[in-house]
Amino acid sequence: MLSLGRNPGQYLVINNNIIIQVVSVDGDLRLAIDAPKEISIVRGEIYEECHAVPQCLKRLKEKSMRW
Repeated sequence: MLSLGRNPGQYLVINNNIIIQVVSVDGDLRLAIDAPKEISIVRGEIYEECHAVPQCLKRLKEKSMRW
C-alpha cells in the first residue's frame, strides 16, 4: 500500500485514467475523483456493508492500532 501526503491542488494518477485530487483540507479532507464510468467508486463504510473487509485494509487497521 502506498501512503502519501498531498496538499490542496495536488493529485495522483492511477493507470493513466483515474485522477484523485485533494480539493480541500479545511477541517475534513475532500477529494475529487475522476474515473471512467465503468469503474465503481464506493465509500468504504458502504462497501463494508455488502462485502468482507479487504485483507489490505485489515493489515492497515492493525498497523494503525500499534501507532
